[in-house]
Amino acid sequence: MSRETVIAKRYAQALYEVAGKQGVVSDVRQQLQLVSEALTSDADVQRFLATPGIETQVKIELIKKAIGDRVSSIVLNTVTVLIERGRYSALSSVYEAYSRIADEASGESRATIFTALPLQAAELSKVVQQFSVISGKRIIGEQVVDSSLIGGVKVRIGDKIYDGSLSGKLERLSKQMNSQAL
Repeated sequence: MSRETVIAKRYAQALYEVAGKQGVVSDVRQQLQLVSEALTSDADVQRFLATPGIETQVKIELIKKAIGDRVSSIVLNTVTVLIERGRYSALSSVYEAYSRIADEASGESRATIFTALPLQAAELSKVVQQFSVISGKRIIGEQVVDSSLIGGVKVRIGDKIYDGSLSGKLERLSKQMNSQAL
């Protein structure tokens, strides 16, 4: 586990506890996602935050002006602390860790369902239902089309990957044949 991941978990846990006490876990999650995407997707913002010649307080004031009225004080304070401590780059990891903590607390898990072709709603629902049984949790599924899979389904829930794709089966078959050939 990387140092950034460990740090992100600490921030996420603290943020979750505060949000839980205030009953705003879901709101904080949405706001954290928006801020994370905004600050990590823009190269100019990344350069600005990474520039050591710009005082930390100037960075914080500009970020507050940009997002301050759109997010709760909890999220704004978290972003401020990350910038003050030079850990703003961990923001997306904090969001991911926060989401996992919130999901775990609510008995949910998020699954990314990879398919070669788009699934119809009924098919997606069936996959979600099957993985709810496997995981013992309520699954919230997000579909991603990946034509390299050729066929079948690959599902990622947290750190686990269930690979029932045709490309995965071919790869396993190839490894098996190569190991027998040696």
